[in-house]
Amino acid sequence: MATYQKRGKAWRAIIRRKGYPTISETFPTKGMAETWAQRQERAIAQQRAHGTSDADAMTLSALIDWYVKHVEALEPLRRSKASDLQRIKGYAIADRVAIQLKQGDYVRHIEGRRRTGAGPATVGNDLIWIRGVIKAARANLDLHASLEELADATRYLRGARVIAKPKRRTRRLQPGEEDRLLAYLDAHYRLPMGDIVRFALASTRRQEEITRLRWADLDRAKGVMALADVKHPTSKTGNDKTFRILPEAIAIVDRQPRVSEFVFPFNAKTIGSYFTAACRMLGIRDLRFHDLRHEATSRLFERGYAIHEVTQFTLHESWATLRIYTNLLPENVPEK
Repeated sequence: MATYQKRGKAWRAIIRRKGYPTISETFPTKGMAETWAQRQERAIAQQRAHGTSDADAMTLSALIDWYVKHVEALEPLRRSKASDLQRIKGYAIADRVAIQLKQGDYVRHIEGRRRTGAGPATVGNDLIWIRGVIKAARANLDLHASLEELADATRYLRGARVIAKPKRRTRRLQPGEEDRLLAYLDAHYRLPMGDIVRFALASTRRQEEITRLRWADLDRAKGVMALADVKHPTSKTGNDKTFRILPEAIAIVDRQPRVSEFVFPFNAKTIGSYFTAACRMLGIRDLRFHDLRHEATSRLFERGYAIHEVTQFTLHESWATLRIYTNLLPENVPEK
């Protein structure tokens, strides 16, 4: 049975059915809310009469909610993926029953996103995340949605260059930028932002990884440091690694005050915000904190380290991935 709630001048219809996700929608009048609720209940009844699965009545939005809860129970979602999924729920495509989605629905969603200014790689991610949700629901909920419709839309959009893979970043620090940046960070923040950047450049660590490093995990004698839950394309929980750490990076660690079990007990988002603000104030354009990892990796190659040696710093598992982080300057290639 549907229930109705008056919310200011609008009416909200809520449908709760055992074995089905709760769905709701808000309308200007109660009559419109009742019409919508009756249509949804008829769809549920028809679906049950045809012997299809419970998931076949779910909207894409409801499937996303299920997917987030299902995946989070196994392993936390990456922050970017979680925010992208929540954003997709705000578009019209999310209100459609998932098994009714056709090639044209996906194409219209992507083309609409491009018209509002989203880039080809950004909108391409929408299709990747939607595909992941549908695949998981097919395997776990017996959803009868077609992946071919999504695949056809993807092929068309890629051929029309509406979607594309992200461009490989090649941004490196330019002469004078590092000195200016470090001087500003040392002078303007209570956080040791200067040392955090120095450590990133000396260790190749990501900002989120830097904030998780523990004093107890540093082995000065061996020149290594342990890091839990290292980022991985398929799973990072339990992906614990040990990386090579050079004396200059250890020196930065040793001069930090021991106020916590963590060497840099700060919020990773705050570090990123401060870094971006500093670059803006200094007029340093198109430099992200993650670019420091590219810079640090390239510097290791320029110092003469081989591929298999650099991976002991960066913790990449393949050259195909590592090369994305490598932007050597010809004049800095060491002589053999």
